[in-house]
Amino acid sequence: MDELNIEHRITEVEQRARSNTHRLEKLEPIVDEIHTMSKTMIQLAEVVKHTDESVQGLSEKVERLDNRVDIMERAPAEDAKKYKSTAVTAIISTAAGALATGLIFLIAQFI
Repeated sequence: MDELNIEHRITEVEQRARSNTHRLEKLEPIVDEIHTMSKTMIQLAEVVKHTDESVQGLSEKVERLDNRVDIMERAPAEDAKKYKSTAVTAIISTAAGALATGLIFLIAQFI
């Protein structure tokens, strides 16, 4: 190889090195941004996990409250059933007492 050919190749290598240096300088901020975004994503995943745990806790509390509300809603209906049962029992008892009294009175008149 002669000197001219070597010089030409060295010039090409230097130009390529400069080009690669410029490309690397452009990529460094992008790589830094990717690292920053990666760290942010990790933090975001932790926040989402914490939020999910909080939502699960709230869901359990809502379920307990829902059960309590169901019990409270059923209470008036159960009370109404008791009152109805008591009223029917009182009416039947009064009617039976009146019939018994009437029978006793009739028997007493014929004796």
